[in-house]
This record gives sequence, C-alpha cells and structure tokens, in this order.
Amino acid sequence: MDNNESDTTAGGPGPELMGAKTLIGNDVHSHKGEDIGDIKDIMLDVRSGKVRYAVLAFGGFLGMGEKLFAVPWIALTLDTTNKRFILNVEKASLTNAPGFDKDKWPDMADARWAKEIHSYYGVEPESAGTPV
Repeated sequence: MDNNESDTTAGGPGPELMGAKTLIGNDVHSHKGEDIGDIKDIMLDVRSGKVRYAVLAFGGFLGMGEKLFAVPWIALTLDTTNKRFILNVEKASLTNAPGFDKDKWPDMADARWAKEIHSYYGVEPESAGTPV
C-alpha cells in the first residue's frame, strides 16, 4: 500500500462487504421503528453469486409458532448506526404476508413465487439471475 491509499480493511470489511454469519440474528425493524423479527438465514443465488432473500422470523415465543418470511434482499436497508436492518412495511402487515413454516420451505426458484414476494414488498426483482 502506498502512502496515498487508506487502509479500509483495518476495522474489517465494513457495511459494504460482510460475512453472512455476522448477519444471521440481526434485528429487522419497520420504517417506524417497530421490531419485526430477526434474520434466520440468507439465501444466495449460486449462479449469479448474489444474495436474493433474507429469511426473517416473526411472531411465536422462544422459536415456537414463529412464521418465516423470505424478504427480497433489495427490500432491506442496513442501519449501521443501530446495527439492524430496516424493512419498509408495517408490522401488522406481516400477519398477511406470504410466509412459510420452518419445516416446509417454498421453492424460491419458482418464478411465480418470486414475483408474488417481490410484489408484496414493493420492489422490482434484480434482472441478473432472478427467475421472474
């Protein structure tokens, strides 16, 4: 590294590049600050190498009865100040959101399913590698 370059990796890769393990368990809040849940898993499109969905857990008690939701990654905004993600939905709207049980995951490669999910969260699917 020459003297004109700054060492951007001294404190880790930062918010632009993060390890998936560091994101699992992160809280997700609504745009109004309501606690929506937390990230349980991250779904990677292996062909394009892009993250497509964050799987959120909402409701239930101690992991019992919680509902899982696949939220398009592009629908989430990282709040670095509060170390959480923001999803632009009302907490009450998750009651009717397309979700699934931890023992019965949807086919996330199905174009109809992907279109429904992106539409629900009001985001357009990314073109590369998205089956919509």
